[in-house]
Amino acid sequence: MTESWLERWREGRIGWHEEGGNASLRKHWRAEGRRVLVPMCGKTVDMLWLEEQGNTVVGVELSDIAARAFFEENDLGYTIREGRLPAYVAEERNITIYCGDLFDFDEPGHTGWYDRGAFVATPAEQRPAYAKHIDALLAPDAYRLLITLEYDADIATGPPFSISGQEIRRYWPELQEIERYDDIANGPPKFRDAGLKEMFESIWR
Repeated sequence: MTESWLERWREGRIGWHEEGGNASLRKHWRAEGRRVLVPMCGKTVDMLWLEEQGNTVVGVELSDIAARAFFEENDLGYTIREGRLPAYVAEERNITIYCGDLFDFDEPGHTGWYDRGAFVATPAEQRPAYAKHIDALLAPDAYRLLITLEYDADIATGPPFSISGQEIRRYWPELQEIERYDDIANGPPKFRDAGLKEMFESIWR
């Protein structure tokens, strides 16, 4: 997964990226004053929106191409702080992107979590480890918003992967599905090209 992710960024194959950010985040996020973890953040402008709501945003991203693009495309000055994972720190915004493998990121105590692209990008055999690692990074009372996809995997295959509600409840029984709707129009083009007619986006909080 690591090398394929880096290759996608090198080649610009980022069909999952939403230029305008995610509408469900703006509709359902209800927290401010949090230190929000955004795993596998890419260059999403959702980080800008979360910071504008009064939060401190901590992204973790494997590709330095994506990390640099976030700051450069949004005209944000930044410095790079060396450490176990290099940290790209915005000069005038409360946004930091740590560049490296999420499983090497070990700063606990985050009081918020927004995941639109990480869990759905994780293969089934790695999802239990992902869930355990995320829980270790979050404070017990952290505010959580998870966005997942469900579609007919016999027609198209991920990533992003189709994940059932049953599996999500296995990892996070406290999460509630607050909305579910067909979002095939905004899905990666490869799914529509494969003939997929429905792709349901689910929002868990």
